[in-house]
Amino acid sequence: MVVGSGIMVLMSGGVDVWTAAGEFNRGAVAEVESAAEDERKQVLSLFPLEEWGTLPLEHYALGQASPSATGTTYCRLMEFGTPRLGSIRGGSAAKHIMYRHNSGEWRLAAPLKGMDPRDAWERLREQYVQAFEAVAAGDFEALDELDVLRFGPALVTKSLATYFPEHFLPVYSADHIRKFLALLGGASEAGSPAWRSNRTLLAVVRSRPEFEGWTSYEVVRFLYGAFDPRPRQRTIWKVAPGARGRRWEECRDGGFVCVGWDELGDLSQFQSDTEVKEALDTRWPGSSGGSLTLARRLLAFRDLEAGDRLVANRGVDEVLATGTVNGSYRFDPDRLDFQHVVPVEWDVSHAQKLSKPQHGWRSTFAKVDPALFAKFTAVRADSDPEADRAEKERAPVALPEDVQAVLDALERKGQVILHGPPGTGKTRLALGAALALAGRADVLGTDPGRRAEAQSEVLQGDRVRLVTFHPSYGYEDFVEGFKPDLSATGPGLTLALADGLFHALCSRAAVQPEQTFLLIIDEINRGDLPRIFGELITLLELDKRNLPVDLPVSKRSFSVPPNIRIIGTMNTADRSISHLDAAVRRRFAFLPIGPDPDAVSGTVGPLDLAAFFESLNSRIARHLDADHQIGHAYLLRDGEPIATEEDLAAAFHHEVIPLLEDYCLGRADLLHSVLGSMVDADTGRPALMSPQDLASALATEFTSGAPDADG
Repeated sequence: MVVGSGIMVLMSGGVDVWTAAGEFNRGAVAEVESAAEDERKQVLSLFPLEEWGTLPLEHYALGQASPSATGTTYCRLMEFGTPRLGSIRGGSAAKHIMYRHNSGEWRLAAPLKGMDPRDAWERLREQYVQAFEAVAAGDFEALDELDVLRFGPALVTKSLATYFPEHFLPVYSADHIRKFLALLGGASEAGSPAWRSNRTLLAVVRSRPEFEGWTSYEVVRFLYGAFDPRPRQRTIWKVAPGARGRRWEECRDGGFVCVGWDELGDLSQFQSDTEVKEALDTRWPGSSGGSLTLARRLLAFRDLEAGDRLVANRGVDEVLATGTVNGSYRFDPDRLDFQHVVPVEWDVSHAQKLSKPQHGWRSTFAKVDPALFAKFTAVRADSDPEADRAEKERAPVALPEDVQAVLDALERKGQVILHGPPGTGKTRLALGAALALAGRADVLGTDPGRRAEAQSEVLQGDRVRLVTFHPSYGYEDFVEGFKPDLSATGPGLTLALADGLFHALCSRAAVQPEQTFLLIIDEINRGDLPRIFGELITLLELDKRNLPVDLPVSKRSFSVPPNIRIIGTMNTADRSISHLDAAVRRRFAFLPIGPDPDAVSGTVGPLDLAAFFESLNSRIARHLDADHQIGHAYLLRDGEPIATEEDLAAAFHHEVIPLLEDYCLGRADLLHSVLGSMVDADTGRPALMSPQDLASALATEFTSGAPDADG
């Protein structure tokens, strides 16, 4: 993989963009382009450009009690009613700059804060009009002076492309535009708004002879079809269509999936999981655990994108169908209940009874492991197994979102530190990134045996090295130093100059510039980093790669090649990020790897593991700090959530309690604040009970029925 373009090549499956352009069937876009033009004409008819100067707020904003005279508002039409013009779906309603929250409060972008909604609308409308007038006059630079519009870049860019299609491409995500620019050999200015980057992309497209005669929709459909910048392997969700699948026929026949919690109203009104949690706690005040997990799952449901895969289930041992999302979330108040709806194309040929119950499927939502999903979809009743296998082999390898995030950070910064509490999977994620960089992404999400074998092969090769830092590790181990020469035969001790681990890796990388070399440093914060890295800390910056320095021990010239990448892991319970040397912090990107309740989605007797896990960590964060939370690995066995009372008792008494006792430094009162009735308030001694009683006691102490939609 070529450094600097490797991530994009990986995303595109190694396909050359110009070869792909030559093979693209432009004629297949005609129907979609015609439908998009019809949608554009609808916008122009309902919201004529010349009437924007007097457009009332009731015709613009989301969340108003009564519909406008047009039957819809501008924001609703642009987000939900014009999908072929290009999507701006997903996320909260904040993208519209101002909207009325379902609490009745008006939510305004920062420049409008504190203003009366009518005054805020007048200022926002004025800037829309100024933007339209500037584009009509060809004064595109004037757009950048409109400060309020910067808070709704996707909506504004779609608006400009709708009214002035000759000047903008129908792509509105700033991140997607940047990636398309890089793909086509262009570049966007740092911090430039989406509309300016869109214009830059349009200029690059028009400069390429390969796109001569292409329409804007042909270009964009080609780019998304062949080089989709979104993560190829997004989370696969299991969504229950009601308790025991009681709403399945409705969902199957209607081509959608729906969930409850209708009292929350439109989920697009919420900007964060914290805000959803507060609404859940207000509606269901008796819930002491699980509401943050539920809040995150509801937002994940809201943000499902076309192409995402789903599983519909009945109970813990039956797959009703697999599905592909083919639209965007909507809140449908006209339904009697289960008003949160996502369009889905269902495939009932994958319906099956499972030989092994999935205990995490008791809740409405659950993540589905890609390997398990592959088993569901391995053989269809109406297909040729050999053809399916051949198609699977031809398909580009998908990267999990967390692995892609690490690769993106490495591409941007050159080195990254994965930090979080113990047991959150930091080393596993680092090794997953190593597999992806080594071209073994095919084993990610497969059975543990195949993955472990691939990891061993990669670590035994010459491109990836794994080291654990500790207090005795020094410069001579990492860069160079004089060490005992074990081959010497003379009397006494003979010292010889030896290359350290990093020096040797850099030497190999220098002679193979087309390959990426990776160093994984486990427990990076346990070493004395300024002493270990020495003068090389400066050379880690990407713009200082290949810069030669003379090493102080040997006086040899040395440089760090541009194809070297470093991943470090650190437990925040040992030492927080703030304790790292400032020079080190500046040269690393930092990715938080937190406890994942979805990883322990399951039940043990009456205990909801995820709810218990979240509630316990909430107490730890409140009475200690977030750095001392426990990771999900403590509640896993062989990569699966613990499922028996005996395993639960072993994990709780032999791992969780000793860890918390250490964190609480012998203070029985502090331990009691975290564990409550599970320990004696005066002595801190754990309460003794049978494994069967422990599950019930933990459920009573930590969970009290987190809200579910359908019982």
